[in-house]
Amino acid sequence: MKFGIFDQNDASGRPLDQQFEERLTLAKLYEDCGFYCYQMSEHHGTPLSTAPSPSVFLAALSQRTSTLRFGSLVYLLPMYHPMRLAEEICMLDQLSKGRFEFGVGRGASPHELNYLGVNEERALELYAEAFDIIRQGLTQGVLNFKGKHWSFDNVELSVKPYQNPHPPIWYAAGSADSAAWPAKNGLNLICAGPVERVRAITDRYRAEQIQTKGGTGPNLLAINRYIFVADTDKEARAIADRAWPTFHRNFWKLWLRHGGEPKTFKVPSDLTPMLESGFAVIGSAETVRRSLAQQVQDSGVNYISGTFAFGDLTFDEVAHSVRTFSREVMPTVRDAYTAVRHKFEAAA
Repeated sequence: MKFGIFDQNDASGRPLDQQFEERLTLAKLYEDCGFYCYQMSEHHGTPLSTAPSPSVFLAALSQRTSTLRFGSLVYLLPMYHPMRLAEEICMLDQLSKGRFEFGVGRGASPHELNYLGVNEERALELYAEAFDIIRQGLTQGVLNFKGKHWSFDNVELSVKPYQNPHPPIWYAAGSADSAAWPAKNGLNLICAGPVERVRAITDRYRAEQIQTKGGTGPNLLAINRYIFVADTDKEARAIADRAWPTFHRNFWKLWLRHGGEPKTFKVPSDLTPMLESGFAVIGSAETVRRSLAQQVQDSGVNYISGTFAFGDLTFDEVAHSVRTFSREVMPTVRDAYTAVRHKFEAAA
């Protein structure tokens, strides 16, 4: 059972240089508290992310940590030249001596795709070609590819990844059917939503993996949750209720400006439905560990990805939450997974 971080790095209202420094300091705290991996999103032209270039931010993070793994979740592949991104991935893996992990996706916001000149209708085919090219470059060091959008004739990369054959790859799944492709390709998986849906996804993933690879591979199946821990339930809810509207505004800004709404996850204005669904877990250490232990038992995951910093939560509030979580929540949740691990494997 592993624990990680997922960070939108959304605008907090504090000066940007201060926010960057706080996030990098938090990364060292995550490392000291025993978290496995720090992962960040990619967004453009929106306060949902103040770090629109994951590679730049993660290069800095690589020099502030020594054991914490880190990566993108996800790189928006239609927005990149695949050769250039393959080179950046190799550099980040080398800079960190093999601590880099990367996620791949096509982008959930048509507005952001349009900002960077990508037609939403072409995004899927761009994504598919880019993924094949990047994986070829990382594993072989040479690009030989003829596609609709990119072609390469024996182009040798000047850098290679530190990890062999390449850094671990992550994929975000929203349904059981979407778990088949990452399982067949040996990718780690992250999902959100109700526990029942997550369980359907993890069961499908394990079934596909057994069918195609004999059940081999140490793949991670993660669930993402917004987590905030304080000394009491009342205090935790009061602080989270104060911070949430800032995150809500950041999330919805482009949709309110251009119209439409997300096809999958929609951030509500109030935390109550998030808490009722289990997507947000907020309270004292006792409340949080009870909720997450049950979710682990029900969902089939072996990895919890926590969004601990969101909205206008202060550095001290997040740091206290993270320290309490690592000390008083992690051990119980890890034990809950150990108790049911074999049941998940047998069900698949």
